[in-house]
Amino acid sequence: MKIVITGVTRGLGRALVEELVAAGHTVIGCGRSGPAIFDLRMTHGAPHDFTCVDVGLDTKVALWAAKVLEHDEPPDLLINNAAVINRLAPLWEQDDREFTRLVDANIRGVQNVIRHFVPAMVARDRGVIVNFSSGWGRSVAPQVASYCMSKWAVEGLTRALAAELPAGMAAVPLNPGVIDTEMLRSCWGDGAGDYPQPEAWARRAAPFLLALGPKDNGQALTVPS
Repeated sequence: MKIVITGVTRGLGRALVEELVAAGHTVIGCGRSGPAIFDLRMTHGAPHDFTCVDVGLDTKVALWAAKVLEHDEPPDLLINNAAVINRLAPLWEQDDREFTRLVDANIRGVQNVIRHFVPAMVARDRGVIVNFSSGWGRSVAPQVASYCMSKWAVEGLTRALAAELPAGMAAVPLNPGVIDTEMLRSCWGDGAGDYPQPEAWARRAAPFLLALGPKDNGQALTVPS
């Protein structure tokens, strides 16, 4: 299976890469950290491929997608994982620069990737698009209003996309669950240590993701704990 994943340089994205490569799948990924992308390239050679891309920049995503699709089939599974979280603070203390950065990564980034990869998947009438949401995409909490907003947007965008896809395809907003990542530690500090590490999560998440299909189209799902 050919799998495209964004945000592969750390956390859930990096853990998924390792799990999916070990299972024999071809992984094409992007992330913003040059050194981490270089490390992935050195660790996993062809047919895997990793590129430094900021998904919030449409022109960069367009070039990346064109390169990926030029000589190969479109992905069987497209995973929009890349995201950032806001600095913990009440909404009125979030300045425009911070808010814009989050919107660019968490909402515009998802749409940019969809815009440049999904037409090729639709032309083939096959493929699954998974957009990572959050428990905070279905509930709210203080001091993370911007992040909640972005994940609620992902939920709505994905379910609407599901209604637009041809039969045989699927779009799924997926809550990965609570995992001990750098992002969670920015909110909960050492309390994040009570939850699974990304590597343990990926061992459960990878088979779940690989089993998604047309029957799941438009369903708001959660990785089983």
